[in-house]
Amino acid sequence: MTLSLGDLYKKLYAHMGPQYWWPAESKIEIIIGAILVQNTNWRNAAYAIERLAQETDLDPYRITRLPLETLQTYIKSSGFYKNKGRAIHEVFQWLEQFDYDYDEIKAHYGDALRQQLLSLRGVGEETADVLLVYIFDGVELIPDSYTRRILSKLGYSNTESYTKLKRHIELPEHFSNQDANEFHALLDNFGKNYFNGKTETRYTFLDDDFIDD
Repeated sequence: MTLSLGDLYKKLYAHMGPQYWWPAESKIEIIIGAILVQNTNWRNAAYAIERLAQETDLDPYRITRLPLETLQTYIKSSGFYKNKGRAIHEVFQWLEQFDYDYDEIKAHYGDALRQQLLSLRGVGEETADVLLVYIFDGVELIPDSYTRRILSKLGYSNTESYTKLKRHIELPEHFSNQDANEFHALLDNFGKNYFNGKTETRYTFLDDDFIDD
């Protein structure tokens, strides 16, 4: 029998404890980080966030009014900085329409919020789900590459792509936003620790459920 998502969460949490994600001091920083970390590692994204903070204090109104070329220069270390700069501008311009009132945005769009997020430049499925969980307090599975590899190891099907797994699996009904937050963080950090291609450490606390190659 495949380990359920609820039981997997309990095992990961018991072994690893709270992860205190997302690593940011404000929701604005989370949004910026979710865009800048795309197609790069967190270190490069963090350098870009630090530079942007030095220049703007991460004030969204100041960032929105930066000339695009200037913004792109500040975030250059994150890679793909031209597209990411345009994405930050577009996302912030959209948020500014609601004066960055996330509760109002959530109430305005309701169940259509995810689709609205996907319509914004630079917001794909994973980024949309990250924003739903960490900005709009939603309850979503974020089946990133680490999560798909873990669930594949556990015998889950439909792990070939983000979209496919998202369509075929949901978090337990009793999950809160905090549960969804922690579950994503636990899966991601577990993946980094055990599936990074550099170590062969056995994940003994899951040995009853994993087949360790």
